[in-house]
Amino acid sequence: MEFLHNIVQAHSVAISASILIIAYIFIALEKIPKVTIALLGGAITIILGLVSQSKTLDGGLDPHYFINFVDFNVIFLLVSMMIIVSIATRSGMFNWIANQFLKLTKGHPVGVLLVLGAFTAFASAFLDNVTTVILIMPVTFFIASKLDINPVPYLLTEVFASNIGGTATLIGDPPNIIIGSAAGLSFMDFVNELTPIIVVIMIVVLAILWLFFRKELHTTPERMAEVANLDNSKTITDFPLMIRSGIVLVLVILGFVLHDVTHIETCVTAMLGASFLLLFEKPKDILCDVEWNTIFFFIGLFIIIGGLEASGGIALMAKWILNVTEGSQSATAMIILWASGFISGVIDNIPYTATMTPMLLEIRNVMGAEYTLPLWWCLSLGACLGGNLTIIGAAANVIVSETSAHHGHKITFMQFLKYGVVVMITSLALSTVYIWLRFLH
Repeated sequence: MEFLHNIVQAHSVAISASILIIAYIFIALEKIPKVTIALLGGAITIILGLVSQSKTLDGGLDPHYFINFVDFNVIFLLVSMMIIVSIATRSGMFNWIANQFLKLTKGHPVGVLLVLGAFTAFASAFLDNVTTVILIMPVTFFIASKLDINPVPYLLTEVFASNIGGTATLIGDPPNIIIGSAAGLSFMDFVNELTPIIVVIMIVVLAILWLFFRKELHTTPERMAEVANLDNSKTITDFPLMIRSGIVLVLVILGFVLHDVTHIETCVTAMLGASFLLLFEKPKDILCDVEWNTIFFFIGLFIIIGGLEASGGIALMAKWILNVTEGSQSATAMIILWASGFISGVIDNIPYTATMTPMLLEIRNVMGAEYTLPLWWCLSLGACLGGNLTIIGAAANVIVSETSAHHGHKITFMQFLKYGVVVMITSLALSTVYIWLRFLH
């Protein structure tokens, strides 16, 4: 064991980087559940001694203790928001809101496209993207059948909108939660810096999608009347639950907004809201709805990346980036924005963001907080918006494509790519202009 320990210590950067790369490859191949890969990689990282199993070292705290690399702000915020959304969904409130918006369109197919896109983007800013598309898809199939229209244009619009809308806030997409926790950025920081450009991107993308799909969006006046007169009276299945969960959701978001005043961490605010709602529920039933695969995927991933960080590999990556860009803030920002977009379009944006975050922290240590601030927004915009490139770019994409195929409307990889390339490049081009004018000009 001493011999193995010496080898690992001598080649810690190469070994920790190899574990991360192999994990990436298996995550991309999707042959083994990604949570299994992350936990196995985490366990190997600990066993090899790349991070420490013990909390103490020579009577003091060991900075390389593996638990130190697990960001529990991220973990508890995710779990708490999943609980709140699960409970709120049971009341039928989100379907009721969606139906009310659809009635405003008077059943016009183009109006339906715009409303579904706008509603999905707005909902994704506060709910996770997967939850949003799962909520909106049944409504979409119902509307498409009433209008006798292929649902694929609507489904693609919802996927693109969910990834764009999720970029707007701290809680909209897991990469933002990781970035916010690491960089110390508040809910209002994200709202102030990202929401305006996301609104612009969403408007432009909806216009592009209308141009793409306008020839398919036709129906008869009779079918339009059916949608215009939707019966929404029975959508709310539990009125007291709707009131209770609605108030808690609003108060939790208000708590996020007031973080700079109260100094209560977002994860604590979310935990308080979730625990209050659980007082009225059977926890066993609600906790079944929490995506534990995602939670343990995060934990394993944090440990793998912790091994690379502890070995000094992250510091080497940061140094390489600064050498390539010769310290230019503009060049570094653009590389991070566009590289993040294309890489996140091919691999899961969560492990990518989790890898890049400690690298940006290292750049901040070298170049300072002012230099690094635009880089955080570049990482967020690139990682979240890049998910629109391919059908495997984000979990929401996969779920929508699989559900659509199940309903007899297959969305192929190339069909998705045809629209995804345009949407992603347009989004990143607008982001480039925004970052340049806002921070680099």
